[in-house]
Amino acid sequence: MKKKILIVDDEKSICLLLENFLAQDYEVVSFNDGIEGLVWLEKNLPDLIISDIQMPNMDGYEFLTSVRQKGFTKHTPVIMLSGKSESKERIKCYRLGAQDYLTKPFNPEELEELVKKNMFPIHFAIEW
Repeated sequence: MKKKILIVDDEKSICLLLENFLAQDYEVVSFNDGIEGLVWLEKNLPDLIISDIQMPNMDGYEFLTSVRQKGFTKHTPVIMLSGKSESKERIKCYRLGAQDYLTKPFNPEELEELVKKNMFPIHFAIEW
């Protein structure tokens, strides 16, 4: 069974790009709003979440905070996406509980490595 990734990004083109890139190896579900993502999380548990920061209705910081406050998603790895590259943005995400931070536009190979790193932590790796 494929591992499941939740994508939350208000840019439909980014969702489509991520879906197309990741769907070969993972089951991918995407939403264009943090609130919709949280509703989906009430009945589903992904193996990884990828979330944009700048979104209407609920930004990525609020979304991440809500994910971390829920008992069943408290330890789900989260990769944050942003058009901002300032370190203060990354630090804020890390302090709120994100595992990684990727700046848009991103290199698909880097995304692939971050997904693998978070889906298959090194202490579970079979080979080096």
